Amino acid sequence: MKITILGCGFGTALAVLWNKAGHEVTAWTRNEDEIGEILRCGEHKRLLPGVPVSNRITFTSDIGCVKNADAVVFAIPSPGVREVAKKAAPHVRPGTLILNVGKGFEEGSFKRLSQVISEEIPDGRISVMAGPCHAEEVSRSIPTTVVMSSEDMTAAEQLQEMLQTSTFRIYCNSDTAGCEIAAALKNPIALSCGIIEGMKLGDNTISSLMTRGLAEITRLGAAMGAHWETFTGLAGVGDLIVTCTSKHSRNHRAGILIGEGMKAAEAVANVGTVEGYNCCRIAYEYSKNLGVRTPIIDELYKVCFEDKSPEECVRNLMTRPQRHEREPYWNS
Repeated sequence: MKITILGCGFGTALAVLWNKAGHEVTAWTRNEDEIGEILRCGEHKRLLPGVPVSNRITFTSDIGCVKNADAVVFAIPSPGVREVAKKAAPHVRPGTLILNVGKGFEEGSFKRLSQVISEEIPDGRISVMAGPCHAEEVSRSIPTTVVMSSEDMTAAEQLQEMLQTSTFRIYCNSDTAGCEIAAALKNPIALSCGIIEGMKLGDNTISSLMTRGLAEITRLGAAMGAHWETFTGLAGVGDLIVTCTSKHSRNHRAGILIGEGMKAAEAVANVGTVEGYNCCRIAYEYSKNLGVRTPIIDELYKVCFEDKSPEECVRNLMTRPQRHEREPYWNS
């Protein structure tokens, strides 16, 4: 299969994975210096140090590389998805399998990334992939499971058949909106868990935050059109666990800096792409528009955008009015 991957962050890990599986892989980035370093060093030193990148993988800055692909994979941070899709659109053949592996919403429109891509490439057969899959581990062939979803389930099943390997197992799920929403909404909870770790509050607090965070994002996701059951699967609780607890998670790393006293914007600039930061604002706006109770996201919003101290926000959460745990997750 001819696969073109747009983006050389997580995209490089996928290129290594699928090249090992025998596919013909091309990886695109607009950053020619990034290409030069990978070719010169035989690895992506900044993002995947120590992972060999085969010379059988073609790297290019020419977006026309998508024209002969059987599958085009978007591995682009959410702020850049529309721009790249617009540039790629004239070169994509009608009916091409398109896979988005990015997680988040478009800033401003609050649209899911598959919706953004479909607006720019209306003739593509668009699927999404979600689940616990850190690049550092995927590239090293550590056993990983993900979920594939599409409004055209034949397309999702084709990609499942083509892209699964002995170390990369793919399940299918027909709830495309749910998979994307779950994958995005877990990021603010992961950022919050990092803050708790940075404050050195302990395992009890982090476990509580993950559990109640899952309840919160399930309520919000259901109100946004997801099936609540999706949040119990790989795109939901699976991705939540790995992003909240792993040293590989940029949300987690940025949260630790904030918990140690660094301002949120400074911590994000220090770490790089932190999807939970912008997603917090979007989730906050959605919760207010839809009338969904989201106390954790509300307090994270105060830390990130109102300069409130994490200590004050933890106190606010702990002194809320008492409730029953068995209130359905999917009710507000």
